Amino acid sequence: MKPRDIVNGKNSLWIFGYGSLVWKPDFAYKKRIVGCIKGYKRRFWHGDDFHRGDKEKPGRVVTLVEDQEASTWGVAYEVPESHMEESLQYLNIREVMLGGYTTKMVEFFPKEKSHGPLLALVYIATSDNPIYLGPASDMEIAAQIAISSGKTGHNIEYLLRLAEFMRLCCPEVEDEHLFSIEAAVLKIFPQGEITPSAKTSL
Repeated sequence: MKPRDIVNGKNSLWIFGYGSLVWKPDFAYKKRIVGCIKGYKRRFWHGDDFHRGDKEKPGRVVTLVEDQEASTWGVAYEVPESHMEESLQYLNIREVMLGGYTTKMVEFFPKEKSHGPLLALVYIATSDNPIYLGPASDMEIAAQIAISSGKTGHNIEYLLRLAEFMRLCCPEVEDEHLFSIEAAVLKIFPQGEITPSAKTSL
């Protein structure tokens, strides 16, 4: 799905983020809504050899895996028509060219019941991507995250910020996969030994 095809005939566009986009969109938007999409589970199964890792030590970042019983929580951003092409060009570089993700339209369900469901664009990395890493145990994923860092920052910071978002914005949701990996990473380091740069690098 090319950016031009996505924006064709639209006055605005909703973009759903479930990874770094929840705290670092870096594109212009008019509105931000917390909510979920159904039929997908979030998994640290995609490799990252640019933003959160490198060629020698690729990081682990999230993608979506189809699961009819699951739902994934994140943020939908409404991008006005005046910024759609610019925002999609930026995301095409960040998510597609450098991240290896493809695009899909999904139904998004806002947390606030005053908002009805809406269609949103989402970026998904699939198993046919050359840097897709696939399933691994929580400890194996944690060990890889603990030693990986890229142009955008440390892989640990990515994990901790995503876990923080879930606790602050979706406290009623138990994301077992995310929180188990977070706990495994924290076990690797004695208390207080995660460096500030790993926590706060952007």
